Amino acid sequence: MPFRSKRFGCRWVLKNFVSSLSGCLLALHQTFLLKKILLIRFSSIGDIVLTTPVVRALKKQLDCQLHVLTKKQYAGIYQHNPHVDKVHYFEKELSEVYPDLKKQQFDFVVDLQKNLRSLKVRRALKQPSASFPKLNKQKWLLVNFKINKLPGVHIVDRYFEAVKSFGVTNDNKGLDYFIPDEAHVNPYEIDPRFDKEFIAFAIGGQHFTKMMPAGKVASLVSRINFPVVLLGGKEDAEKGVEIKKLSHNAIILNAAGKLSLDQSASMIRQAAVVLTNDTGLMHIAAAFHKKIVSFWGNTVPAFGMSPYFPGFGERSHISEVPGLRCRPCSKLGYKKCPKKHFKCMTEQDEDLIVQKTLALIGE
Repeated sequence: MPFRSKRFGCRWVLKNFVSSLSGCLLALHQTFLLKKILLIRFSSIGDIVLTTPVVRALKKQLDCQLHVLTKKQYAGIYQHNPHVDKVHYFEKELSEVYPDLKKQQFDFVVDLQKNLRSLKVRRALKQPSASFPKLNKQKWLLVNFKINKLPGVHIVDRYFEAVKSFGVTNDNKGLDYFIPDEAHVNPYEIDPRFDKEFIAFAIGGQHFTKMMPAGKVASLVSRINFPVVLLGGKEDAEKGVEIKKLSHNAIILNAAGKLSLDQSASMIRQAAVVLTNDTGLMHIAAAFHKKIVSFWGNTVPAFGMSPYFPGFGERSHISEVPGLRCRPCSKLGYKKCPKKHFKCMTEQDEDLIVQKTLALIGE
C-alpha cells in the first residue's frame, strides 16, 4: 500500500510538472508571435488611466508594437503615453476605423472594455483575443440585493487576467499619466496667493449621485482653511462659482471649466493633497502618487476602482457613510438620488474629513 501511494504521488508530481512546462512553452511561443497587439478601451478618463499598468507591461515585457482603440475625446490620454505606438479612435461609429484596423494585421487583441461594441471589433478582426472578468453579475447582486460576492480584487489586477496567458505580469509600479510640456500650469502665475502648498479639489463627476453637493464642499473648504483650487469640466463651472460664494475661505481659485484635462492634471501633480469624488481626476491623482481623500456616494470601493497605490504605502483615505442600506444603489450613478435623501453624500463626516486632510498635509 505505501508503495502504491508513492507511485501515485510521483505520477501527480510528474503530471503537474508537464502541465506547468506546457504552460511555460505555450506562453513563450505566444510571446514570440505577438509582434503587434491592439488594446481596446473606449472610455472614460478614469477607466483609461486604470489600463496604463497593462499598457506599460505589454510594451516593456513583450517589446511589441502596441496600438490602442478608444473614443476620440479620450485619444489624447493614450497619445501622450510613450508606451503606445499608435492610437486609433472613432467619433460616433466603429465603422469609421474598421478599414484601418483590418489593414494592421494584429496578432492579438486585448479587450479591456468587454461590451458588445468591443466584441464586434474582435469578431471583425478575426484574430486571437482575450478579456477580463468584468463581474457584472456580482455587481448586480451587490446593487440589488446587497449580497457581496465580489472577490476584493482591484480592477487593475483583473485587467491583467487578459494578458496572463502569455506571461505578462503586473510590475506594481502603479498608474501612469503623461502631461505634455505645453500643458504645464503654474498656479502662482494665475493667482499670486498660490505661492506655497495648496489643495486640489475635484468637484465634478459623471453622475450627480457621485458628486459632493456644493454646500458640503464649501463647508469643508471653509473648515480646512487652506488655499484650494477647484477642478472640473465646463459643466462644473457654475458649481465652482457657487462653492466660492458659500465658502468662508478667502483663498479659492475656481479653475473648473477653465483648464484642459492635462492642465488640471498639472494642478493635481503640484497639490499637497487632493480631495475628490469617485471620478477620473481621482485616478490621475493616484498616478502621481498624491495623498488623496476620496468621497464615495452611490458607488462603493468594493467594485474594485478605489485609488490604486501598489507598493507606495497608504496615501489614501476613503470617506463614505457607513450603515446606509441603500448603498450601492448603482454601479454607475443617477441624475438624482433614487431615495430622494442623498444621505450618502450629505451625511459625510466633515470632522473626520478635515482631520484626515490636515493630517495628510502635515505628513
